[in-house]
Formats: sequence, structure tokens, C-alpha cells
Amino acid sequence: MVLSPAQLDPVAGSPVAFVGTFLVAAVFYSLTLFVAARYVLGDAPLKRAVVVGVILAVASMLLQRYEPAIVIAVTLGLDAFAISAVYRLSWKSTALVAVAHYTVAVIAGITIFNLVALLQTAPV
Repeated sequence: MVLSPAQLDPVAGSPVAFVGTFLVAAVFYSLTLFVAARYVLGDAPLKRAVVVGVILAVASMLLQRYEPAIVIAVTLGLDAFAISAVYRLSWKSTALVAVAHYTVAVIAGITIFNLVALLQTAPV
């Protein structure tokens, strides 16, 4: 039986799997936020994106046992709150950056998932 990336459960795995999942999530959230912030704000430092990325990775790890609708709602709200606090933006600018971040993250996530699925079908 081959497990797809969506079927892996890092909490049931080793501490290395847990830390690895956290680091991958933090890097993913940081890079996608950096792209979104640069798109909306024009000039945005990477350090601020890393702070928000780590916050979102912690939240994702803590919420992974809940249904996707709950996780999406909580992380999107936390994303907006963290962006507002870290970047010190108005709520209008925060909403634009948060929506752009969600869009970039969804597009990148779907692309990476499909690439992994395609690579799994390659002959050995």
C-alpha cells in the first residue's frame, strides 16, 4: 500500500517526522507569504514573513486533528491577525495581503501535490 502525502500523520510518527513537518510548513508559509506581501506591498522584508510563517506552522501542527474547514478558518484568521501585527498594516491592507497569501499558498500547494502525485506514477 502506497501512502499519499495527504495520508501521512506526523503526530503518530517519530520526533524527526514531527520536526521535519514543522520545518517544511514554516518554510512553505514563509515563502508564500513573502511572495504575496511583495505582490501587494511592493517591498516586504523576508524576516517578517518568517515570523508569520512560524506562527502559522505552529497553528497548523496544533490543529491537524480537526476538520479542514476548521483549520482553514482558524489559520486564515490567525494569518490576518499575524500579518497585521508583524507588518503593522491597516485592516484593508491586511485583508489584501491575507487573501493574496491564501491564494498563493493554495496554488503552490496544489501544484506541489500534483507534482508529487505525478512523480509517484513514474516507472522505477
